[in-house]
Amino acid sequence: MLHQKKNHLFHAALLASALGMTVATTAQARVTKIIIDETTPMAVEKGNTAPAIAYETIAGRAFGELDPKLPHNALIQDIELAKDKDGKVRYVASFVIHKPVELKNASGLLWHDVPNRGRVYPFSPREQALGDILLASAWQGDNSGNTRVRPVNSAKTGQFLEVPVARQLNGDPVTGEVFGRIVNRSGKSSQPLIVQSNPLPYKPVSLDTSKSTLTSRAGEGMHGQVIDEVRLADSDWAWGKCDDKTPFPGTPDATQICLKEGFDPKRLYQVVFTAADPYVLGIGFAAWRDVGDFFKNATQDEAGTANPIAGIAKHSIGRGVSQSGNFLRGWLHLGFNQAERGGMVHDGMWPIIAGRRIALNFRWAQADGVLELYQAGSEGPQWWLPHPDPVRGLPSAGILDRCTASNTCPKIVEHFGSAEVWALKLTPEWVGTDGKQDLPLPNTVRRYYIASSHHGGGAGGFDTSLPGVGLPKTPAVCPGNNFGVGILPANPVPHTETVNAIRVHFRDWVMKGTEPPPSRYPTLAAQPGEQSGTLALANKKDIGFPTLPGLRPTVPEPDFIMSVLDYDWGPQFNALDVSGIPTKAPPPIKQVLKMYAPKVDQDGNELGGVPVVLLDAPLGTYLGWNITADGAKPFHKDQICNYVGGMIPFARTAAERQANQDPRLSLEERYGSHEGYVAAVTKATERAAKEGFLLPIDAAALIEKAKESKVLR
Repeated sequence: MLHQKKNHLFHAALLASALGMTVATTAQARVTKIIIDETTPMAVEKGNTAPAIAYETIAGRAFGELDPKLPHNALIQDIELAKDKDGKVRYVASFVIHKPVELKNASGLLWHDVPNRGRVYPFSPREQALGDILLASAWQGDNSGNTRVRPVNSAKTGQFLEVPVARQLNGDPVTGEVFGRIVNRSGKSSQPLIVQSNPLPYKPVSLDTSKSTLTSRAGEGMHGQVIDEVRLADSDWAWGKCDDKTPFPGTPDATQICLKEGFDPKRLYQVVFTAADPYVLGIGFAAWRDVGDFFKNATQDEAGTANPIAGIAKHSIGRGVSQSGNFLRGWLHLGFNQAERGGMVHDGMWPIIAGRRIALNFRWAQADGVLELYQAGSEGPQWWLPHPDPVRGLPSAGILDRCTASNTCPKIVEHFGSAEVWALKLTPEWVGTDGKQDLPLPNTVRRYYIASSHHGGGAGGFDTSLPGVGLPKTPAVCPGNNFGVGILPANPVPHTETVNAIRVHFRDWVMKGTEPPPSRYPTLAAQPGEQSGTLALANKKDIGFPTLPGLRPTVPEPDFIMSVLDYDWGPQFNALDVSGIPTKAPPPIKQVLKMYAPKVDQDGNELGGVPVVLLDAPLGTYLGWNITADGAKPFHKDQICNYVGGMIPFARTAAERQANQDPRLSLEERYGSHEGYVAAVTKATERAAKEGFLLPIDAAALIEKAKESKVLR
């Protein structure tokens, strides 16, 4: 209770700092130096025509300096333990800029992108055609930047951030318990500890296995249930690198584990050990803030090196996809859209397919996680406006609390697909942890839901839904640490055309003040034109999911949603802000939150989203979830195939569907002929365009694709 009270006081103190209720200071966190490492003509993406405006790419590094005493920076976990002798904290962040060669052709809009695990997303040709500028700058200090310090930066390599590690004030190392996991691996060769796609950034203090604990599990339930856990004897494993040529115990190595009997693919392995030298990862929030502010507002650095886009960016939008969108939500929650000079950094913020706040600003954070078991990221308020959290015993709070206090809240657009509901724990953001009501949105936020689609959308088109024509014979691949395959082919429902329309609306909102379309997403309460709400408890009965062919009868589809787990990280952890020091590795699970999901129509396609042509003229049931098949990677069998969607095509004829006991109408029964399907697509484009979610150029292209398709031919 005492620590809970401290958490609440800490949260209030940070709000007070945002209001300026501290001793004034003239010091500022800032970029002190930039180095341009490379300037090249911008390459044209494969399949795109050369833009009318010539572009160039600039790659370089920004050298930043933080004052830990400033309220803007003091909330960074362990920043006081990362100071140089002069009391300042320093970092190096790489960046990439795509800009018109002739700045007179620039539109005045800067997109500031958040790299995803070091990767910069391609610059949209439609943004280039308008003369927009793209800046991408690094934030992830546990990425390859700390394992391969780079003297230069190139647009062709991943972006990196160099941050210091925390050390005790007397110079001694900071230590603590950390855990790592190995799953779906087999054989006698050693295996590294991986978080999603990068190595676990922390290493054991001692390679003596008696100082660590290695356990093995036969299974884990969707609610964190542990099945058949056993501890391996200290003599049966080693911190080492081994293979056929170098058998157990192998060569000592702090990043890999070697087993005397080898790895069993049917089991998961989890190690708990004492580590040292935690990276001060919260510096990534400040680095992304300061690099964005520098290129938007500065003329030159302290050495006189010119800002190559000085004076051009009149408006700016921060943008991130998936992990990077989660970064933006955490960045805004902690108040980092307030620049050190005062005022806002960015006018708009677009977290894309991102339904949580990234867990970056606590000691021993694993920022690469995707909310698998024991990974932080769902703690505290996931919603925008203050709302109580009685289920977890947290006070009323919201993501916008700090920026509201400092008057630095940007305009926000967020859009999601179904995979974020089923595999990335989205819906508490909509209805809170108790699920009693739809949480209100401020008028500065728009929320758009692309129903029945997987993470980032599918391939699009119409033949992609047809068996024997475009539908893959091989099932979808589960990404991340799952390494399995789904029992269903990949879901083709696209995000592309919807995103194209959202981009236009967002630009006009930020640059001209033109309001975008109203939010569209599933709700508990009925909306205009609906007889009832479109959100319900996530189980087959309540959402109305039909029994369909192609799903295993032994799987109670779709009753396997990934739930939010309420962890006990220990008394030094602040759940409101996901900061502090976790002292329990791995954390015990206190409770499992109830989850909600969109209701579906008679075909199993979701209700309550924005209009999408392939959903209004469907060729099958499109799912935001898939089921992991048995096979070479069996540990996740019959569980969620991470965040990959699946589909079950409609039968072509009534006879075919009746033979398969398929309750859904066949293609012939729905559309009659190829021409009938083209007419249905045309009608769907008209609806989507009228409601503002399809541009005329994309509508025309979809109609042509429907005419060229093999549907009912």
